Amino acid sequence: MIDRATLVEYCNTLLDSAAFQDYCPNGLQVEGREQIRMLVTGVTASQAMVDAAVAAGADMLLVHHGYFWKGESAPITGIKQRRLKALLGNDVNLLAYHLPLDVHAELGNNTQLARLMGWSVTAGLEPENPRSVGLQGELPTPMSGSEVAAHLARVLNREPLHIAGNDRPIKRIAWCTGAAQGYIDKAIALGVDAFVTGEISEPTVHAARENGIHFFSAGHHATERYGVKALGEHLAERFGIEHQFIDIDNPV
Repeated sequence: MIDRATLVEYCNTLLDSAAFQDYCPNGLQVEGREQIRMLVTGVTASQAMVDAAVAAGADMLLVHHGYFWKGESAPITGIKQRRLKALLGNDVNLLAYHLPLDVHAELGNNTQLARLMGWSVTAGLEPENPRSVGLQGELPTPMSGSEVAAHLARVLNREPLHIAGNDRPIKRIAWCTGAAQGYIDKAIALGVDAFVTGEISEPTVHAARENGIHFFSAGHHATERYGVKALGEHLAERFGIEHQFIDIDNPV
């Protein structure tokens, strides 16, 4: 068992959350009980995720996508009221880290994706930025576009959308988990063979085709399962608490 303040302070320091200008508050978003014995992790604090955490006996729910995003409606009504009511009514803490969990060099979504896929990391997607959200690297051996797509499908259990900008093999690759299709221009500027992210938009197809680069949309949820899971496992080991990762699947 660990007290809430100690765990939150540790996470804030580990992820250097104060250094980020983000779209939401990072850290403790909803206050629950003070002592943490059971930690549940998941990608998004949806109603299904909250309900699953409560059913699992969670003292704290730790997610990548929490609440209170910039530009959202302020009143506590509708789904926002129901989610908060479930958390507060069951005295469950909500802890959320967005960009800090994308960027972390060991536990972050992008590093964890690279480890799962077997890609080596050579630099950031923005090499001049020490907090580059995305990364670039290399495959162990060159692969065709269809082979990379099949490998993504096996590892992530989700069939990616592959836009083949050329028929050349892939060796150098860049990636950024989540909704980072707009970063394709950064990948093109690096001269890599392929760019992998979670989502796709209409202009992305033309950018890939006209610039001769492979593009893979592998799923926002599917590419961002692994950072929060790794963080939960790290916290469980460090503080001797119980941990359960719950995957509420999302096809996007």
